[in-house]
Amino acid sequence: MAAFEGAGKVVLITGASHGIGAAAARRLAEADARLVLADVDAEAGRALAADLDGLFVHCDVREPADNEAAVAAAVDRYGGLDVAFLNAGVAGGGGLGDGFDLAAYRRAMGVNLDGVCFGVHAALPALRARGGGDIVATASMAALTPAPFDPVYGANKAAVVGLVRSLGPTLADEGVRVNALCPSFADTAILAPLRGHLEEIGFPVLDVADVVEAFMAILSAGGAGRAWYVVPGRPSEPFRFRGVPGPR
Repeated sequence: MAAFEGAGKVVLITGASHGIGAAAARRLAEADARLVLADVDAEAGRALAADLDGLFVHCDVREPADNEAAVAAAVDRYGGLDVAFLNAGVAGGGGLGDGFDLAAYRRAMGVNLDGVCFGVHAALPALRARGGGDIVATASMAALTPAPFDPVYGANKAAVVGLVRSLGPTLADEGVRVNALCPSFADTAILAPLRGHLEEIGFPVLDVADVVEAFMAILSAGGAGRAWYVVPGRPSEPFRFRGVPGPR
């Protein structure tokens, strides 16, 4: 597998101020990519963009106009777009029983699912104008296995994987590769509510660097419509979905 050639490539990252997004930005900066960092945390985002000689754009991914503005900023500043890393995410959607929280539900679905849909819609014209490129959406292992700790989170991450698997073959002929990144519990702020329990049961937590290397592997490997799992102690690769029964 040839390494991703980042020099001169324009990369938009949502959820870029912290965690996986920030770590990916640093890794891409080492590869000489041109970065557009999009997030709702302007203070941290601007500081990181200044450190990496990139551009920060305030972006609430739940808003279509914000996604379109982030892509427009990439085109205006750098002349185009080659990679859209749709990484913004939140936990805490909760369940659907007695403690159902409508605001938390709408926030989780808005960021984790709408943010990917709106991000793809905004990025496609710029990628097509470039003759192709990559869209990588951050999903989760919760998309591939039950997530009883947060069913709404599991639902929206599973929807992201379903979207990626459907878009992959649809857009591949245009040179636009759409794939999903599915990390297990990674050492980021989003893990805070579960950290104590995971430590108590001895469940291993991913180093963010391992997630970033999987992201770089997706860009290097090509292919489309794949969901790359990232779990401790295993090499990252596309999950092999079992074929569904067809009609008789």
